[in-house]
Amino acid sequence: MHATMRDRFTSRSHAAARFVAQRGLLKPVVWSVTSVTVLGRERLANVEDTYVVVANHSSHLDTPLIMGALPRRLARYLAVGAAADYFFDVWQRRGLTALFFNAFPVDRSGANTRGVSAKALLNRGVPLLIFPEGTRSRDGSLGTFKPGVAALASSAEVPVLPVAVIGAHEAHPRGSNWPKPGRLPVGVVFGEPLTARPGELRSDFTERIRSAIVALAEEHSDHILGANTTSRRVLEGDRS
Repeated sequence: MHATMRDRFTSRSHAAARFVAQRGLLKPVVWSVTSVTVLGRERLANVEDTYVVVANHSSHLDTPLIMGALPRRLARYLAVGAAADYFFDVWQRRGLTALFFNAFPVDRSGANTRGVSAKALLNRGVPLLIFPEGTRSRDGSLGTFKPGVAALASSAEVPVLPVAVIGAHEAHPRGSNWPKPGRLPVGVVFGEPLTARPGELRSDFTERIRSAIVALAEEHSDHILGANTTSRRVLEGDRS
């Protein structure tokens, strides 16, 4: 970490506590209630401290799956963008979200009134996980990506790590309180890191990131889901 300011986002002691919470508690639970496949970790070999993970979002499983699938060196200080109006307005959720996910508040209204910004964290060397759809999909299909993530990564000159989370909607859909029984198959697929091209419009970079995630899902859904065709059809049904 190249930041000089030490707080929960960059503190070594906080990172150690999160490691215990994430790898000792959360990951074993998630891996025990689902059947997890992780692909593409070799594509992360040259990724250094600061980056932005960008993924599709359809389930509360998405974040623990991604954090559990990342190599420890990349997950150690990762901060997750979480909806301010849900995760930070109740103290119990706020505390647990900070402990497990090193979360920072994202105001879905577009106003940042919480004192922590994604840009400031990146400038301090803190890597981020952001879901550019802004909320979980109701049916598992991939929604429109907001362009802020592409603009953020471009301005900070850091790579984007595209990630396809496959099967999470079927295993733990929005509105459910717990994953479905039977250890349904889910997958996390890491793509090649992407960087903004010189002069590239943020709308074009956004579409390139989104297309990379769609391509990862299309390539690997059959292998990961097997006979679970419902999840495959919903995720791949979006071609816009």
